[in-house]
Amino acid sequence: MFTPQDPGVRIMSLFRHAVFETSVAKPINLPPASAAGPEIAFAGRSNAGKSSAINTLAGHTRLAFVSKTPGRTQLINFFRLPSGACMVDLPGYGYAAVPEAVRKQWRGLLEHYLTRRENLVGLVLIMDSRRPLTDLDVQMIHWFVPTGNPIHILLTKADKLSRQEATLTLRQVREAIAVYGGQVTVQLFSSLKKSGIKEAESVIGAWLEEEDETEEDETSGKEKPPAKGERAGGKLP
Repeated sequence: MFTPQDPGVRIMSLFRHAVFETSVAKPINLPPASAAGPEIAFAGRSNAGKSSAINTLAGHTRLAFVSKTPGRTQLINFFRLPSGACMVDLPGYGYAAVPEAVRKQWRGLLEHYLTRRENLVGLVLIMDSRRPLTDLDVQMIHWFVPTGNPIHILLTKADKLSRQEATLTLRQVREAIAVYGGQVTVQLFSSLKKSGIKEAESVIGAWLEEEDETEEDETSGKEKPPAKGERAGGKLP
């Protein structure tokens, strides 16, 4: 089984001590962007291990609700980090048993958040390493890439793969996303073995550092960098 672990594994300061702040069911209830700080969104198919990944990064067993029933998360949940940034847990997608009316409500909420949220700095896309890049995952990538924001894929449950299988899966996904250049990146991750934490911290931390530098440039009156790509209005999976 794939069991490599970061040497002397420990949760770094980026996600540790995250605290629940609010849940949102309608766009009108979203916290004011001007006062919310930078936000990192977490999305993925239902039952791909999203809640477990969030809990592992935060070093908290019950920060995000882990359900044995896919499709349970129906709200956008905000968790405040010590840095002032927010970790944003989005509803899982792709669970057929969810009523169509509920799916439409989620879709409208997610479209509003992901296409209009000014302080969203990146998307962490959760995929089960045993079934990566499903049609809905690919649709999500195609939909989000035009925003210009980065996507980082966590291939979860990597402990369920042999070392050879994990290496092959990682290589295949990297080859598949190469067309997006550096905008889409990928790594292996295991909540059970606590592996991949430092790599995820490094990638997401860089997003926040870049956001801080942009804000400093704007405050000092330096020329504003080119705007990110136009936000797409396509339909979410």
